[in-house]
Amino acid sequence: MPPKNTIKLLFLLLNLCFFVTFVPLAQASDMAKEKRWSEQIVDSLLVGDAVWLNDGKNKFLGLFADNTAPKAQGAMIVVHGIGVHPNWPDVVLPIRSEFPEFGWATLSIQMPILENDKSGKDYLPLFKEVDARLKAAVDFLKEKSFKNITIVAHSLGATMSNQYLNTKPDPTVRAYVAISMSNNPKVEEFNNVKKISKIKSIPVLDIFGSQDLDSVVKYAKARSLAGQKANKRYSQKKINGADHFYQSKNEPLIKTIRLWLKKNAAGKEIKR
Repeated sequence: MPPKNTIKLLFLLLNLCFFVTFVPLAQASDMAKEKRWSEQIVDSLLVGDAVWLNDGKNKFLGLFADNTAPKAQGAMIVVHGIGVHPNWPDVVLPIRSEFPEFGWATLSIQMPILENDKSGKDYLPLFKEVDARLKAAVDFLKEKSFKNITIVAHSLGATMSNQYLNTKPDPTVRAYVAISMSNNPKVEEFNNVKKISKIKSIPVLDIFGSQDLDSVVKYAKARSLAGQKANKRYSQKKINGADHFYQSKNEPLIKTIRLWLKKNAAGKEIKR
């Protein structure tokens, strides 16, 4: 029989092996992928200008397009979904490129990303980077003297934005549009029914498509009940025929956002 000290040593080694094997390593945004995409985007950019923001640790890409309408309404931070970029052709590009015509400057920002084969749960360690990126976007717009800021976020971007809005966001953030917001009640970071109930100080529009992902459609009623109970200025809109990426449905998506902003966030911009 081996000595007691040897048994203790073996026990410690087995526990160490278990810990190394089953505890996930901390992850961060794939900066190499961000760099590749930023180079491709900047080289082919047709609308707006590339700007570089700093979250305190890294520089990241933003695409800024100023208001082109006679009357400025404010500025819009556009937040993309899982694994894509701030000029993505679905949802993101139509919104960021068309709203300047309606008086809204847009700033579409690169959110933390991983390789294409990663799932939503793989993104959990990246949530620690979210608030700093959104704060950097708000600060950029404030430096340009914008006083009326709306966040428009799609898919995982809405989940990330919910986290930011559950803190104490800058008071210049005065409205929020969440597009195709999913829900997973078993994971705290993805429990958007709970998160939406904590956004009480600003108007919220919850948009989803009738052909959206099951995790979006299934929890639409729960989101609506939670949102309305917490916030009199919460509303929900279903776009018939729209899938998760609003392919062929960009026009009704943009119209829905425009009409809601006109009622809930228009005319607050101080003339610059």
